[in-house]
Amino acid sequence: MFAKILHANDGSEHAFHALSLALAVANQNNSELHMVSVEEIDYLPEFIEEVREETGAAARRFHGVLKRARAMAEESHVKLRTHVVAGHPVRDIVKLAADLNADLLVIGATGHSALYERMVGSRADRIMQLAKCPVLIVK
Repeated sequence: MFAKILHANDGSEHAFHALSLALAVANQNNSELHMVSVEEIDYLPEFIEEVREETGAAARRFHGVLKRARAMAEESHVKLRTHVVAGHPVRDIVKLAADLNADLLVIGATGHSALYERMVGSRADRIMQLAKCPVLIVK
């Protein structure tokens, strides 16, 4: 049913809990599993060097996340393809899901306060609204 799954991981425990579920679904469906981590950069950086620095920092910041995710995937006998990008998390996760033609997007719920979620909304909500594929939000 889900030939291609994309999981978004920011390194939080919520994200790794969602990865566990994504691995189980991928294993059950013999799915291709991708994982994306997005380092957020400013909307209007002053210099192109800032973007280059952020991209390099993203690769370093997510090294431990990728290592842990790959270990979990190996333990589950699932091949994991990883993507690390610098940009806007909501926009870039939704774009990658579309580019990959993902059948399912798996993300972790974040722990914002109820007031924040009512006033601003969570990233998970925005991803769910914008993604063209089904989105599984894991608590």
